[in-house]
Amino acid sequence: MQPKDEVNARQGIGSLEVGLSVLELISEHDAPVSLTKLSELAQMSPSRLHKYLVSLTKMGYVSQIENAKYALSNSSMRLGMSALKHLNPVEIAFDYASRLHQEFDKTITVTIWNGQAPLVVKWLDSSHFLPVNIRLGSELSPFNSAAGRIFLAFLPAQRKREIVENYFASPVTLPRHMGKSMSKTAFYLLLDEVKKEQQCRFKEDFLPDVNVIGAPVFNFDGSVNSVFSLIGNSSNTSVDNNSVYVKAVKAASVDATRKIAGIVE
Repeated sequence: MQPKDEVNARQGIGSLEVGLSVLELISEHDAPVSLTKLSELAQMSPSRLHKYLVSLTKMGYVSQIENAKYALSNSSMRLGMSALKHLNPVEIAFDYASRLHQEFDKTITVTIWNGQAPLVVKWLDSSHFLPVNIRLGSELSPFNSAAGRIFLAFLPAQRKREIVENYFASPVTLPRHMGKSMSKTAFYLLLDEVKKEQQCRFKEDFLPDVNVIGAPVFNFDGSVNSVFSLIGNSSNTSVDNNSVYVKAVKAASVDATRKIAGIVE
C-alpha cells in the first residue's frame, strides 16, 4: 500500500470527488433529505448541487422522491452489497486486537460464538507473566467469562433464556461479579447491564490477581460478530469506568464495528 501522503498528493478528478461527497452526505441520513438541506451540508449552491444530483440520478445511485427529496437508489445498494461480500469481519477484529496489544502490552483475545459458548480464535500474549490456562482454541464458559456474558447478553431472548435456565437448574458454581456470587435474577440483571453498556468487566472474579475487560464487535446487521478481551494483572490493570484500558477496549470495539459497517473516518 502506498503512503497516504503520496496518494493525497496525486491529482484527481475534482468533480468526481465532489459527486461522491454528495453521495456520502445522502448516505448519512436515515430518511430522504431535501435539496436545501444537502446544499447547507455540502456548502454548495442549490443550482450547482442540483447538477450533481441529476448525474447521480441518471446513473441510478440516487432517486428523487416526493417533495424534492433525495435518497440512495439501486446502484448504491449494489455497490454496498458488493463491498460487504469482500469484507472479513473477523480479520477486522484481529487487526484492532493487534493494535490494542501493541499499544498496551496486555494479553488480548478475540472470541467468536460457536453456537454454545465463546471460542478463542485469537490470542496475543503479554510480555508479562499471566497465570491463566486459556489459549488459542479454548472454549470459554458463557457464564464465567467476560466474552461469554457479552454473547449471552446479545443472544435472541428465547435462546438466552434457554441457556441461562438450563445452567441455573443445576449450577456447578454460582457466577460471580466483582467478588460476589449471583443468583439467577441477579445474573439476568447483569446481562441487561452488559447489553446496555456494551462491555463486561471482571475484577478477580475467577482467577486471583487477574482482571478482564471485554467489549463486542458488531456485524452490519447488529448481531455480535466477535468479542475483544483485555486481560491483565489486577495490580496494574484497572477495570474502573475511567480506566484507560476500559476506554481503549470500548474504542477499539466501536472503531472495528464502524469499519465493518463501512463507516471509516
